[in-house]
Amino acid sequence: MKKNAIVVLALAFFAFLLSSCLTVEKKEYNWELTGPNSGKLTITFINITSTMDDETDVSKEDFEELLNDYLYGTYIDDRYPMATNIEKRIFVNNNQLWGEVTMEFNDLQAVHLYQHDKKGPYMFCVSTAADSESYESSNGEYGGEYMPVVFWDAKSKALNLKTHIQDEDESTISLTAEYYKWKE
Repeated sequence: MKKNAIVVLALAFFAFLLSSCLTVEKKEYNWELTGPNSGKLTITFINITSTMDDETDVSKEDFEELLNDYLYGTYIDDRYPMATNIEKRIFVNNNQLWGEVTMEFNDLQAVHLYQHDKKGPYMFCVSTAADSESYESSNGEYGGEYMPVVFWDAKSKALNLKTHIQDEDESTISLTAEYYKWKE
């Protein structure tokens, strides 16, 4: 029964992703380990944009979705249900809309990290990330296309990862103007 619920939840999640026109160019993950299994994770969403829907500008609707589902809603909280003190914000940087999420954790699994044993490396599987992310860079060692896992030494206290999601092109629309309207 539990397995069926997980499958239904996964299908609903992917249907949501496919219906959304919101996208982001890159994401940066920064884990700061403060204890054996605890710490703080900061995720930075770089260049949040809207993708035109059949040549129709849906940036206003996408910005509302960003506010309602991500900033004020529970989308992030649902992806990280074991994390605590989740804080979210959006801002403009270099004339691009960026987002930032910070959270605290007392279990590595809460922030999608894994460590087989206390002496083994910390690990993060890039291919399970929600936004079809691909590895760009990190301060760890990347296992490659057939092993899309980043490994960090067990003694590391700062784990960094940058992923790529989608480049800007003629179908993407900046949400910066919508942000400034919202801030008025």
